[in-house]
This record gives sequence, C-alpha cells and structure tokens, in this order.
Amino acid sequence: MARATAGLGTEMPATALRAVRVGGILLGHGLVFGPVALGARLLRRRWAGGGERLSALLVALGPSYIKIGQLLSTRRDLLPERVCTALGRLGDSTPPPPRAALQEAVRSAYRGREWPYAEFDWTPVAAGSIATVHRARTRDGRQVAVKVRRPGIERIMRQDFRLTSLAVGAVAWLPQLRSMPVGVMHAQVGGAILHQLDLQAEGAALEQLRANLAEFDWIRIPAALPELSCDDVLVMEYLDGLVRLAPQALSKDARDIAARQVMSVVYEMLFVDGLVHCDLHPGNLYINPDGSLVILDAGFVIQLPDKVRASFADFFINLAMGNGPLCAHIMIESAASIAPGCDLDGFRADLTALVKEAAGARSGEFNLAKFAGRLFLLQRTYGLFPVPEFAFPLLSLLVVEGIVQGLNPELDFQAEAIPVLRRRNMPRASVG
Repeated sequence: MARATAGLGTEMPATALRAVRVGGILLGHGLVFGPVALGARLLRRRWAGGGERLSALLVALGPSYIKIGQLLSTRRDLLPERVCTALGRLGDSTPPPPRAALQEAVRSAYRGREWPYAEFDWTPVAAGSIATVHRARTRDGRQVAVKVRRPGIERIMRQDFRLTSLAVGAVAWLPQLRSMPVGVMHAQVGGAILHQLDLQAEGAALEQLRANLAEFDWIRIPAALPELSCDDVLVMEYLDGLVRLAPQALSKDARDIAARQVMSVVYEMLFVDGLVHCDLHPGNLYINPDGSLVILDAGFVIQLPDKVRASFADFFINLAMGNGPLCAHIMIESAASIAPGCDLDGFRADLTALVKEAAGARSGEFNLAKFAGRLFLLQRTYGLFPVPEFAFPLLSLLVVEGIVQGLNPELDFQAEAIPVLRRRNMPRASVG
C-alpha cells in the first residue's frame, strides 16, 4: 500500500504537468491560427491550410491524439477531402524520434543477449503514433521489419489516460449523461488503446489473426518472429513492394476487389472469429504485388465475448434485412442497463422506423456514423444502454466504412455481410 501511495504521489504532479502542457499547446495553436480560421469563416472562404494545421496540432499533442486523427482520416463523408488527406499522413509518417534515442532504445532492449542483426536501417520505413518500423537483415540473412516502441511513450499515454478519465468523470455529472455508463466506456476504449503499448501482445494477435484468416488466400499478414522480439521491439517478416490502399493508386477493378476484400475480412472478424481489428486505417492496409490484401499491424485488436459477438451479428443481419422489431428485441435483450420506467414500446417503434429508413442502402447512401449517432440518441432518450464492448465492432466498421466509400461508393456493404452470417448459421428466428 505504501508503495502504491508513493507511486500515486509521483504520478499526480507529472499528470498535472502534462495537463499544463496540453493546455499550452491548445492555447498556442489557437492564438496563432484561430484568427486566420475565424477570418476565413467570416469571409466564407476555404482555409486551405486547415488540414495541415490540425495534423500539426495532433502531432504536438502526442500519440493518443494522433490516434484520433488516424481514425478521423477515413471519414471523408464527415470531413473535407483536404482535411482527411492531411490526417491520413499521420498513419505512418508522423515525425520519428531522434536517431540517438532510437538507437539507445533498441540496443537497450537487446542488452544481455546477442545482437541479432547484420544490418539495421535506423531511418524508419514507417513512423506511427506509438512505434516506428525499420528494415533490417538478420545474421542468418532474413529480411525483417522491426517495430520499435517510441521512447517514453508509455508514460505520456498513461498521463493522457488519467487526464481523459478526469474529464469523463466530470462530464458524467451532466444531467443528460448521468444514466450513461460513460466511465465504463472510457475504461474499455482507453484501456484498449493503452494495450497497443504491449508489442508482445501484438505479436500474439498477429499470429491469431493469421490462424483465423488462413483459409483466405487473398489476405496476407506478416508472421511475428518471437525469437527475435523483446519487450520494446516486435520483429516480423518483411513484405516488400506494397501499394497503399488508396483510390488514386488503384484501377477501378482493383478498387472494387479491394473494397469487397476489406468488407469480407472485417465481417469474418466481427461475426465469426470475434477477434476484431479496430484500427484498419490506410496506414495499416496495403495491396501486395500479387493483388492480395495486406494487414500490417495488430496493435488495436479486441477479442469480443461470444455473447456480444452473437448479439452484434444478429443486430447487423436484421438491420440489413429491415427487421426493425427484431433489432429492437436484440438491443433490449442485450442491454447493460435499462432505466426504471423506460418506454420500451416507444423505443421499439422509433428503432423500427430508423432501421426501415437504413435498410438496404448502399455504401454511398448509408452513413454508419449518422446511423450510430441516431441510435445512441435513441438509447440515451429512452435510458437503454448496450454493453461497452459494443463500441469496438462499431469503431471497426466506422473506420473501414470510410475506406470502402472511397474505393467503391456503390458497394452494398450490408448485403456483403449476409453470406458470412448465413454461412455460419448465426441469425436467430425472426419475431414480430
């Protein structure tokens, strides 16, 4: 207890300093660029540098905020194209740490064991918010990708988590949010983001994804090499010649194939395996020279409880089929909490109307972010809330929806899910 108390005593001043730093960064960017943005707004002119300035702000704030930018970069339906393009560069091209800091981190990680590399390129081939990736050649001649956790990143991310915990605790007292499990939701999502710091867990997730998706010959996931990895370093096989999964880099036929592949693999994760990748932004998705889809990262991967996976699958297929009464039945049956006096009949009627409106829409017509927003509003209005784990499949779909809309806006992504669901015989018998 004394040790924990002492640790808390050292953490709180550091967290307070982090809060001051975050506030200072926000204030500084606001003072410098706020008048320019306001002037453009008043003159009804487009501020050409807005995306770059937002990207720079997120980089200055740190990895937790960069992750938000990465996720937002896929939402071209919600943000201007120029903003999404600027944020998209955060996926694998954020400024790397100084070379000396990287060298010290890697050599320290291998201290006490033989240095396994004949060659090591200290210039990253990719630089994300949590780690950098380097090309290397082992002593036995293998080309490998070496993922190195940024020095000092864990301390900063844990401080940010404590700051957002305090903020969530404060807003939870607002009358309109008191019945919502916002604290539990923050703990679930924030904990999952912090879990990305564990590179050995990521290596295990890579291997599990490879096993789960082994039957699909059109998807490649690099193999982890645990014998070369250590706490701050994850070593994987190196895949060369990859093409970024971006509409401008692919032909129309290739875009259509890629869109279907992305949806197929996400549905397999969501409805069959339950091991869900929540971070499939363009920095983690590529095309192999043979045309196969490549997933390079498995940091933000969540194992859904079987009950949550089944409930989400049931809800999704009935959404696609336009069965609003059963969607409402599933939401009520799987709810984490229902407020006393909840008007369940009113909830059923309103959700049925929402599902009827959304059913059968194509990718370019159906907006999952808006649908989810209206669904959350219904739940808050009636006081009926899902289990926090429901956030992860929604997050996964929200990220890839933006990618699919960019690749093939005509793809009926609700219909694409039905073969996966029927093949696994997952939906329940219809009611109502």
